[in-house]
Amino acid sequence: MEQSNKENLKERMLKNKNSVFVFVFLLLLAASYVYSFQKNAGKENEAAIKEQTKKFVEQNLVQPGTEVEIDESKKEGGLYKLTLSVSGQKIETYVTEDGKKFFPQAIDLDKAADPQTASSAPAPVTEAAVKKDVPEVDLFVMSYCPYGVQAEKGILPVVEKLGSKIKFNLRFVDYILHGKQEFDENLNQSCIQKEEPAKLNAYLTCFAKEGDAEKCATTAKINKSKISTCISQSVEKFDDKSKTPSFGVDSKLNDKYGVQGSPTLVINGTLLDSGRDSASYLKAICSGFSDQPEECAASLPSETPTPGFGDGKTANANAASCGQ
Repeated sequence: MEQSNKENLKERMLKNKNSVFVFVFLLLLAASYVYSFQKNAGKENEAAIKEQTKKFVEQNLVQPGTEVEIDESKKEGGLYKLTLSVSGQKIETYVTEDGKKFFPQAIDLDKAADPQTASSAPAPVTEAAVKKDVPEVDLFVMSYCPYGVQAEKGILPVVEKLGSKIKFNLRFVDYILHGKQEFDENLNQSCIQKEEPAKLNAYLTCFAKEGDAEKCATTAKINKSKISTCISQSVEKFDDKSKTPSFGVDSKLNDKYGVQGSPTLVINGTLLDSGRDSASYLKAICSGFSDQPEECAASLPSETPTPGFGDGKTANANAASCGQ
């Protein structure tokens, strides 16, 4: 009798044990399914964000037809870090996991908070060291760099306001990052400045909004024949195939001031850091006067223009630039 009870107990335990094994197996299978589903959902979400970011950049930050590709994406600090290739230039950007916010730049707060890093970094220069009766203002750009165009949209109202009380020079970074269209447009703008300087501001204002050289030449009443002659005389001089993608119109000044990218602001020979809104540019330029004129007290817009072509505004007063 006792032997029979032991055998029955053993049989029940084996059945229970088998049930446990089955339960555990099903649990692991379910967990594996959930993990696989979440993993696939994450991949689908990442793909959607990449496509959404590519579309945003193409529609808002670059000239229509500009080639934009996303070379790499990875999660970093709760954001997607995307490496964009824009006409061959590599640009790192960030997007929130829900795909609703786009950041053209991110600052590592751990590094920023490092006392050694902070103490070794030079303080930004916001005021011209040299004062002049007629300040000389040099803005170095690439004609198709979205941040250079952003700077132009901010500074041109200041140039208009101060008029002949300053000497404004549109300069060019000595290399090309946005293809042949940029080389051609750099030469076009350089020739307009040389041949028809009184019409440069009107042309640049139009081009920064429209991104259409032909239309803006008509709007600004540019003598197209004169500019065409200038371009044909300049193209061989500055189209140095051995140093592609170089652009040598202002190469000596690039070397003199240590210009690294677009935009770069130089006032009376001093590299300055400035916000890209008109009010900030007015303050920076007026710091170069020996005796500031009444125009320096003018109220100009403090909203930052959006990068690239168009007339929008942004709350992000970023310091992003195009550079190698």
